[in-house]
Amino acid sequence: MNFIKKAGLWIDSIFERATLLSLVALIFVVTTQVMTRKLFNFVFFWSEEITLLLLAWFAFMSIAIGFREYIHLGIDSFTNLFSKKFNKVWDKVIMLSTLAFGMYLVIQGWDFTVLMMDSTLPATKLPSSITYLAMPITGMMISGYALLHLFNIQTTRHQGIEEEI
Repeated sequence: MNFIKKAGLWIDSIFERATLLSLVALIFVVTTQVMTRKLFNFVFFWSEEITLLLLAWFAFMSIAIGFREYIHLGIDSFTNLFSKKFNKVWDKVIMLSTLAFGMYLVIQGWDFTVLMMDSTLPATKLPSSITYLAMPITGMMISGYALLHLFNIQTTRHQGIEEEI
């Protein structure tokens, strides 16, 4: 069991670092694109394509991290009207829905990735499927987090990131 926990934390750390790396790369590419355009009236031919690729990966991976950290949208003022027993059942329904969404991303994302395998991006000549590969990977992470949440296993790794009202 300890090995499984360490492996899960290792995968999760790699996933989080990849998300942060995509954000840093996105900021670097966009900053470079703006600076070269404004200062030298020149734009790298690949910059817009790489920006869109990084944005897609960052957005999808951030969705999974949001589920992990419980920072997705919640309406506490509505659920506070019901009993704790009802809310526990409702939480299970939400996690099952989250699991279904994750599985949907895995299945449909993989199908779309395979469909786009023969197409290439015009500037970089990378396969178009690289953009869509973020969907099944994110789906696997969301499904994993949902399963852990269903069994009441805590997945949050960062404390105090919620805003207080």
